[in-house]
Amino acid sequence: MRADGHAPGRPAPGGQDADQRTTEELLRDGAREVAGIAEGVRAVATRTADALLAPPRKGSARHPRTGLTARWALLRALTDPRGLGAPTGAARRRLARLLGARRGGEPLAATTAVTSLRLRIAAVLAGHPELARDPGIRRLTAALGTRGDGEAVRELRALFLDPGAQRALAALSPVLDELLTVRTLLDAVPPGGPEPVPDPGGGAEAVDLTGGEKQTLATEGSLLGFLRNIELLAPEGRVLVQNVRGPDGVVRYVVQAPGTDSGRPRHGSPHDVVGAWREQLGADSPYTRALRPAIEAHGIPRGAELALVGHGEGGTALLNLARDAGFCRAYRLTHVIAVGSPSPAGHPADPRTWIGHVTNEHDLVPAANPAAPHPERYEARYTGPTRAFPDSHLLRAYIGHLRTVAPEARRHLDDALTPYRGPVVRSQAYQLKDPARPPEGHPFLTLPTAPVPTATGPVGVPVRYQDSAAAHLCFPVDTEAVRSLLPDVPWMRPSGPGRHTLAVLSLYEHRCSTLGSYTEIALSVPVDDLWRPRPADLATDLLRRADLRRTGRFVLSLAVTSEEARVATREIWGQPAVRAAAEVHLTGRGIRLSAPGLGIAVLGRLGPGVRCPEPDWALYGRRGESTVRTAVRTSARPRLHAGAGVRLRLDTAAAEPMAGQLRRLGIDTARPLFVVACPQFMVHRAAGAVLPR
Repeated sequence: MRADGHAPGRPAPGGQDADQRTTEELLRDGAREVAGIAEGVRAVATRTADALLAPPRKGSARHPRTGLTARWALLRALTDPRGLGAPTGAARRRLARLLGARRGGEPLAATTAVTSLRLRIAAVLAGHPELARDPGIRRLTAALGTRGDGEAVRELRALFLDPGAQRALAALSPVLDELLTVRTLLDAVPPGGPEPVPDPGGGAEAVDLTGGEKQTLATEGSLLGFLRNIELLAPEGRVLVQNVRGPDGVVRYVVQAPGTDSGRPRHGSPHDVVGAWREQLGADSPYTRALRPAIEAHGIPRGAELALVGHGEGGTALLNLARDAGFCRAYRLTHVIAVGSPSPAGHPADPRTWIGHVTNEHDLVPAANPAAPHPERYEARYTGPTRAFPDSHLLRAYIGHLRTVAPEARRHLDDALTPYRGPVVRSQAYQLKDPARPPEGHPFLTLPTAPVPTATGPVGVPVRYQDSAAAHLCFPVDTEAVRSLLPDVPWMRPSGPGRHTLAVLSLYEHRCSTLGSYTEIALSVPVDDLWRPRPADLATDLLRRADLRRTGRFVLSLAVTSEEARVATREIWGQPAVRAAAEVHLTGRGIRLSAPGLGIAVLGRLGPGVRCPEPDWALYGRRGESTVRTAVRTSARPRLHAGAGVRLRLDTAAAEPMAGQLRRLGIDTARPLFVVACPQFMVHRAAGAVLPR
């Protein structure tokens, strides 16, 4: 008998011999089996609690000693640290009221589910080791790595109740099922929380396209044209409806819906993002409800022929819409094409609707929610050239693969869309809304924005950061050393008392922003007012708002991990950004930076800290012969820590720009004087204002 319970040489479940199965598959199957056991234990605990709380029967009344003994046994089974533990939900609350306080250890079902989650994470990392750097995976492994299952359960419960952690967890599509199961078993619902607000349904508002977007939209109906349209509109959370005149002269309509982009904000999303993902697989998700008013507002005649094309979450919402009998009675839904989307259960309300589903085998989003086979659907599955996630889920990757890796699937889908292969006669974009909840980051991030053209495409400013972490390492340095690194102009002088000032090495982990997720490392120094410098300006400016400050920090060098952020930093804010690989961990009190390309490393642990004011700043950069000033506003709860436990190290081969500047400042192996740290905050950066100096 083998360890998996099957005789040698006999195939394991699934028809494949276990000796030939990969470690990832074995761990995934083990996680699924342990999760089933956890569900069974929870059911037993619930039935035991119901029996304990049930009114006594007549036989027990005649034999009170026997009834008391049975109830004592049931109580021991639930409250003994080695027993079942208290059940979840209403039974748990009733039992708590009965006992007056919670008894026993963590529920056996919860600790068993934690084991399932550990196995699932190990399976994901075995196939995709690059996900070890994901913020959500890091938070999970930190919680699961605590001593003992009981402590891990308590850490996970706190993580699920932390609103700031929900975004990071929601992005973990590969372990979504296990997360939802564990959250249910942990009964991770805020105690005494408010009742849910009734959902009035989704909404949509027609919005104008920019001149550049209108020129980029496809003018002829085709699969790749529709997908390029989705990629164009995805960053702002808009959907597109196009009127297409087919080869027979009949005007038909195509709805194009994007999915969510990893590391970018969700427009009008619920606060509990993990719960939203579960609802997304239901037939009446917020996304699906918001699509209906957009289609109605477009003025599509009843009975007109309609096709739906979507990517990721958008494809799932469209598949859910196809299951709506009322929608299918209003319109003749001919085609639904979902690319890289989890497929919900069920069938379209109109049996004549043609369903096409395109999946990259390395894309973990559809793999996280595998659907039962549908023989009546067209399933195009292919293996992409890279296993890296989330790159394997990007729409631009699917567009490239349909050209090169899966051209047969593209031709088949284009043939199916023949009635929609013709000139586009009208295009209208709609911004989806969720009236039941305020926009994400409201009110701090509720700002008017305007597009600024860059080399990588338009960027909406102010640039908004919904979920970031930062640590500012402040080193005492010589004023003359700083002066030698500033631009060679007489009116820019370092700010500080006497012969010393500060150099600030800022580490940022931007987990969600309108530029996407990226890491940022910046070296800056405080400078005086460019026109009327005063000795006390640096101190008095701390009492002013950022937009009224005369002093600021001049950015000497800066590195980011994404090309879009590099271009925006250079072209919008005038700061000398370079692109480099870097990994920063700022969760909790630990600080760790590894940037081999820059030759810089930071390692340490922060001690106790005290609250300090929000770190609003004005940042200065240079563009040609002019200075660019950028106002940075934050919403945070930073803390001031002594810097004794943190150390900066430079590789001996590290060179310009940042490492060389650190050496010339004399802080290549120094410890910071103090550290201002904030594990989670929101920020918005305005467009840079060009000053005539």
